[in-house]
Amino acid sequence: MTIKFTETVLRDGQQSLIATRLKIEDILPILEDLDRAGYHALEVWGGATFDSCMRFLEEDPWERLRKIKSVVKNTKLQMLLRGQNILGYKHYPDDVLERFIKKSVENGIDIIRIFDALNDIRNMEKAIEFTKKYGAEAQGSIVYTTGPIHNINTFVKKAQTLAKTGIDSLCIKDMAGLLTPEKAYDLVKMLKSKLDIPIELHSHNTAGFAFMTYLKAVEAGIDIIDTAISPFSSGTSQPTTETMAAAISDSEYSHQLDFSILENIGDYFREIRNNYQEYLGSFEVDPRVIVNQIPGGMLSNLRNQLREQNQLDKYNEILAEIPSVREDLGFPPLVTPTSQIVGTQAVFNVVTGKRYNFVSNEFKNYLRGMYGNPPGEINPDLIENIIDKNEVITNRPADNLEPVYNEAAAEIKNISTREEDILSYILFPEVAERFLKEKR
Repeated sequence: MTIKFTETVLRDGQQSLIATRLKIEDILPILEDLDRAGYHALEVWGGATFDSCMRFLEEDPWERLRKIKSVVKNTKLQMLLRGQNILGYKHYPDDVLERFIKKSVENGIDIIRIFDALNDIRNMEKAIEFTKKYGAEAQGSIVYTTGPIHNINTFVKKAQTLAKTGIDSLCIKDMAGLLTPEKAYDLVKMLKSKLDIPIELHSHNTAGFAFMTYLKAVEAGIDIIDTAISPFSSGTSQPTTETMAAAISDSEYSHQLDFSILENIGDYFREIRNNYQEYLGSFEVDPRVIVNQIPGGMLSNLRNQLREQNQLDKYNEILAEIPSVREDLGFPPLVTPTSQIVGTQAVFNVVTGKRYNFVSNEFKNYLRGMYGNPPGEINPDLIENIIDKNEVITNRPADNLEPVYNEAAAEIKNISTREEDILSYILFPEVAERFLKEKR
């Protein structure tokens, strides 16, 4: 059996280890090698890269994608989409979602990995439908987490329901690196017996499990694994591409990667990593994630933000508070945007010295059901004390949203009439408006 590899260095690898600061000028010189190496796909876009391009790098994210596509001719380009949240932190109406997916495919995306932070399949259905409509591969995701209400059977049932939407492949998205080797073996084995689509495993080595977990998943029949080239691997990033390729080479399984090209890619990224020392996250294994469950990208950003606010001394206390907030919210998986909602609330609870004395609008919206159905029951005291319980909704949140594209287009018609720019503005109004004015 041939194991396929998706390389994450241009998206999740650098998002997890250098706070998404990798510039296009450092990407372009190595693209030909990445394209020749034998990867199944290159993850190059989505997640936090879109926001960071405009906010920190003075880059147009759409132009970045087009530049990558102009060089990469043989390997599929993949992006990460947060379902109805698109790439933002709230739900957007279907008119925006459809236009965004259409433009993503037109600008070069071949595979869209679609997930929902609450594993609420209603929030993924339209994204899957539009992805297939515009000719890209729709990969549905099950976000893996642990807790008293989560087990292998619940994930398999969720995956079976998701498969009925017509997805082309399934991703087990283990964003915090919580999937242990034996659980991975059992989960993959059971999924392979129930589904007839390719299954991909995405994990982080934050807790130190991921290399072992990948190998057990391979033994159980996984089709594709997500890895990062060595200088941007392990720690809060993915397992190392070269290491996993070598391990698979010395087994009954095979792969299509070219070691000599991988060596060139590794040497290149070792050199350019020196340009990002101020953002460099931790390569250390931190088993505390088994309890606090914070995904890789968020850990590096949390440390950066606390450092900037001279609150880094509160870091460990905040890590300890996060599981309590998560329990109060019904044990959601911690992935964007729930990781930000829970993490931010834990910061407020610790810094103010009083729990839930101050809450964000996003936290209130979560309580109202505006992100979807939580996996477990929300602490009723929170609903009683923070919102009016008559505000709680139970239908698909996007069904309550009116179309906004035309209104947004009118708002920035003097800055840009390009559809991509209007979409950027809808997702990140202040950031995009400033960026587009400066660009003009």
